[in-house]
Amino acid sequence: MSEEKNTHPLSVAAPETDVTPLTLTMAGELLGMSRESPRKRMLQCIHKSEGDAVHKMFNALQPGTYVTPHRHMNPAKSETVLVISGSMLFVEFTDDGAIKEHILIQPGTEIFGIDVAPNVYHTFVALKPDTLIFEVKDGPYQEESDKDIPEWAPREGSPEAEPYLLGLLKELAERTNAAAAEAQAAKAEADGEANGEGSEA
Repeated sequence: MSEEKNTHPLSVAAPETDVTPLTLTMAGELLGMSRESPRKRMLQCIHKSEGDAVHKMFNALQPGTYVTPHRHMNPAKSETVLVISGSMLFVEFTDDGAIKEHILIQPGTEIFGIDVAPNVYHTFVALKPDTLIFEVKDGPYQEESDKDIPEWAPREGSPEAEPYLLGLLKELAERTNAAAAEAQAAKAEADGEANGEGSEA
């Protein structure tokens, strides 16, 4: 990680209150900080301590932020993510780094969140400015063991990270376009069969 990224805050400390309203003001300030961050994202902790058994946090993301593909295995931790605003892709990888699945997550749609088991290599890709997610994950947090990062995934801040992200976005776009073309062809075929049946009746 670059010196600039090391000196810029990575997160906002948890409120000290026992009862904490989760407000639009809190979200707006966090999104503003994410726009200024070299990482293009910012974390707002809700849990009070890294040793807490359950970690709750807001994460504000801007397009172009790179979340290193990872899983939570040592110790095993599941995580649940809800998208509050914006739009995000969840990407699941095979053990050797190929894209296994990608899922569009957006508020107000059929899929507005996702639950991820510990053994799944994954990343999140922000598609729209001011994407805000709420995440719940098992604790405690220890930086050296929180994420199991595979050898094929460039580390955040490395020279390889940006080209990898651009390549990932290109492959996802190609997959999406191919799926859309396939769906359109299937619809045209179905419409043609329906029109044929109608003319014979």
